[in-house]
Amino acid sequence: MTAVERLFSLEQFGIKLGLDNIRAILAALGNPERAYRSIHIGGTNGKGSVAAMVERGLRAAGLRTGRYTSPHLDRIEERVAIDGVPVSAELFESVTTDVFAAVDRTLDNGSLTVMPTFFEVSTAAAFEIFKRARIDVAVVEVGLGGRFDATNVLTPTIAAITSIAFDHERHLGHTLSQIAFEKAGIAKHGVPLVIGRLPREAEARIAKVAKEVEAPVFDAHATTTDRKYPPLTLSLPGRHQLENAAVAVAIMERWSKMVSHVPTEAIVTGLTTCEWPARLEWLRVAPEGELLIDAAHNPAGAAALASYLKDIGGEKLPIVIAAMKDKDLPKMIAPLKEVASAFFATTVRHSRARTAAELADEIRRMVQVPVESDPSPEEAVKRALATSKRAVACGSIYMIGPLRARLIAGGATKL
Repeated sequence: MTAVERLFSLEQFGIKLGLDNIRAILAALGNPERAYRSIHIGGTNGKGSVAAMVERGLRAAGLRTGRYTSPHLDRIEERVAIDGVPVSAELFESVTTDVFAAVDRTLDNGSLTVMPTFFEVSTAAAFEIFKRARIDVAVVEVGLGGRFDATNVLTPTIAAITSIAFDHERHLGHTLSQIAFEKAGIAKHGVPLVIGRLPREAEARIAKVAKEVEAPVFDAHATTTDRKYPPLTLSLPGRHQLENAAVAVAIMERWSKMVSHVPTEAIVTGLTTCEWPARLEWLRVAPEGELLIDAAHNPAGAAALASYLKDIGGEKLPIVIAAMKDKDLPKMIAPLKEVASAFFATTVRHSRARTAAELADEIRRMVQVPVESDPSPEEAVKRALATSKRAVACGSIYMIGPLRARLIAGGATKL
């Protein structure tokens, strides 16, 4: 069994929130996370986009960067990038082998009492890769929540919370205040905490937590700047990216004041040239037509997707969708049914996934348009494009990522 195969075998242990395991593993590795500065980005939606913008901007400023995001689209190595390029499979395998050696040592000596999770081991591998690459700064996306997420072993130079909305309620709570409390767990003493536009109750809870740990809060939409930015077009489409861009700018300006100068031109480069695949990404799928790929997997993401489709205008489109069982499907479908001509329910091989038939039955009870099902995402896309020259594929990233990879391997091109 390879190290990566062993890593995937840990998925059977599911999600275990807590920091004891990751601390033990990192200690056995010599605490690689302390070898460089870091920027820690949490939030319900937008944290990956902000990470992409910030990493690109800091790289444009001449810094050697590491970026850690999750989940991956198709290959696990996509989670870890050096200077914007995902690491090789060989490097990831080699470092993961070393991490498992550390895990085995800590299990033997008793400093680790239970088998770590998939995310704990992959996080340790990322931090060790960054150390070996001698990066200047790691831009790290929170995996789930914040307070007990494995990435929260960091003592970052800057932390940020992009947004607060409903998602993962089973783990994070059933009110925005409870979810905000978990997200605010990344706040650290003396570490600037940049916040995006948040619901009032969420902002109040985060402010309370930040005050308790003495973390200064910087509202990305209220912080003044003495810089002058030229008119620009964000490389990531959708009006919600304006909110994300404000957070990214606040982070980079804060870094410029605290650590090293980030020219305005570098910040603009971060906003206008960063790439973040499968987020409102159009593919030409010859000969059928054009497909909009988007990892809208929760109500807020579905609302952003629907808003984008309304903004670009045109007729309603068929929507291919897959969703996990723990997602609030009615709140996802509510905005999407306003822009859908039909729904094509599909699924993925995952223990938490709704089957295509289950998903179709649920959607039929919510909409007046046709609803079909097909367990194959590719076949669902073909059927959708048979009804229209343009279609949408959205929902679980476990569906979107592999679908995108297979379409591109089959000749699909980015528009």
